[in-house]
Amino acid sequence: MTPERGFPKAEFEQRLAVVQAAMATDDIDVLLLTQEHDIRYITGFMTPFWQSPTRPWFVVVPKSGLPKAVIPTIGREVMKRCFTDAVHCFAAPSNTDDGIALLGRVIADCAGPTPVLGMMIGAETKLMMPLMDMEVLIDAIGQPELVDATEILRSARMVKSPLEIAKLRHICGLASDVFNGMPEWVHIGQSLRSIFSEFKINALRSGIDDVSYLVGNAGQGGYDDIISPPGEDPIQSGDVLMLDTGCLWDGYFCDFDRNYGFGDVSGEALDAYELLWQATEDAITGLKPGMTSADLFGIMQSRLGATDDDVGRYGHGLGIQLTEPPSHIGWDDTVLTENMVLTLEPSLALSGGKMMVHEENILLTADGAELLSKRAAPQLPIIK
Repeated sequence: MTPERGFPKAEFEQRLAVVQAAMATDDIDVLLLTQEHDIRYITGFMTPFWQSPTRPWFVVVPKSGLPKAVIPTIGREVMKRCFTDAVHCFAAPSNTDDGIALLGRVIADCAGPTPVLGMMIGAETKLMMPLMDMEVLIDAIGQPELVDATEILRSARMVKSPLEIAKLRHICGLASDVFNGMPEWVHIGQSLRSIFSEFKINALRSGIDDVSYLVGNAGQGGYDDIISPPGEDPIQSGDVLMLDTGCLWDGYFCDFDRNYGFGDVSGEALDAYELLWQATEDAITGLKPGMTSADLFGIMQSRLGATDDDVGRYGHGLGIQLTEPPSHIGWDDTVLTENMVLTLEPSLALSGGKMMVHEENILLTADGAELLSKRAAPQLPIIK
């Protein structure tokens, strides 16, 4: 069953309550949001206009009451339909003041002089405004105490609501079906660029909103790069092809890959695929709430043994961003809890500078992991 698009008001009320409770605990008077995903999470404001870096966008979250938007005029009508009680607009772009004076007044109205100002300034965050404008804002609101509020939004967003989970389950199912149909149309002699194009066409036809992220590669016995745009070289017998996609439905991502072999594939590649599949299976069957991301990394690493792989992590969080915290890596002690949506992505270094990766998307339930992506075959699918 296809989920409904958007969210009811109650969803945003619950999110705001969680964030404001955390603000109270940290004695934060006002929270300033500047990043697309944080603003969308709190208000529901969704637009592709974020692709333009010209205009800044701000949302102010007071310690009580609804969020207040301070945005370019071009976004007024969209934001008025979102979860805010006030939409303050400024003309942008401007060569003198891109909304900073207005933003300062809104913050002062919410929190008075010299407030404790929370901002996302930790790992995996971006300011999304000129640093010199930030300095002007600090002066305008009386040299506030600046507090890192990264953990507030990070913790709130890591645990998904039932409505978020429904959207994530839907997009993972759609993308799985596109992958499962690939053996019917991909063939030896086809260029990687053609495969990418055909995948995107099939994805859009399936009901996916956008193929925002698609990377991959092919090579004899494995591939040496998994982040480049596709080239024109044709698929040959002995190649292993990998596609990794982040498809979108109603603003929520899937993120998983699939591998395919062509003709006579090397034994090393066949063995590596099965080893990665089993490492993923170990994680699926072994994961329980209360474990840490480091524990989950350790489950997969135990199966893989000592490797030369230096990719760094074996998966991450998933939601309104393609990659979200936490990271499954040896140093991440984030406690994994019920209703987190995660990727499992072990990888192996092979001979000749080649590599192989395997990825699935899961929901952590009270009983353990539930697959959201449709499980890959335990042996490398071979296309003759």
